[in-house]
Formats: sequence, C-alpha cells, structure tokens
Amino acid sequence: MSDVITTAVAALNEKLSDGFDGTAKFVIEEEGSIVMDEDGARLGDDDAEVTLTADTDTFRLILDGDLNPTAAFMSGRLKIDGDMGAAMRLGSALG
Repeated sequence: MSDVITTAVAALNEKLSDGFDGTAKFVIEEEGSIVMDEDGARLGDDDAEVTLTADTDTFRLILDGDLNPTAAFMSGRLKIDGDMGAAMRLGSALG
C-alpha cells in the first residue's frame, strides 16, 4: 500500500470515526482506491454507491480541510460517479 493511501485511510477513519452511512469509493489517481462504509475506511476496490476520483493533491487538500469537496467538484478537480445524495452526505461529513 502506498504512503498516500495509508495516510488517506488514517485521515478518513479519524474524520469519520463512526463510519459512513452508505458505501463510497475514493479513487486517488496513480495511487489506488479506498472504500468507505459503516465499518470505516480501508484499501479496496469494491463496488460502491458513489465513486469520487481526484489526483493526490486534491484529495490531500480535501482531507486537510483546505478545499471544500463541493468546490472541488464544481471546479472539475473532483469527479463523482453514482449516487449524488451519498456524495453530498460524505462531503458534509468531510467538510
């Protein structure tokens, strides 16, 4: 597992300590995928209700609280495929 994925999994588990009500997949370009569900975040490429894709810098900024997920989506830095309701719930939890 890459350092980027390891750091992202730890940050997501800290931010969303109670897990996520649904399933989401984070695809960090050129690094790998993270799955988030009621059990927390982990390395994985399982099917999910929503898939969020971005480069490493964008995910780092979102996880650090320096970039709003909605702003990242609106500017094209974050791509979302699937259930927009799940994406909005996740964005609110991360924001």
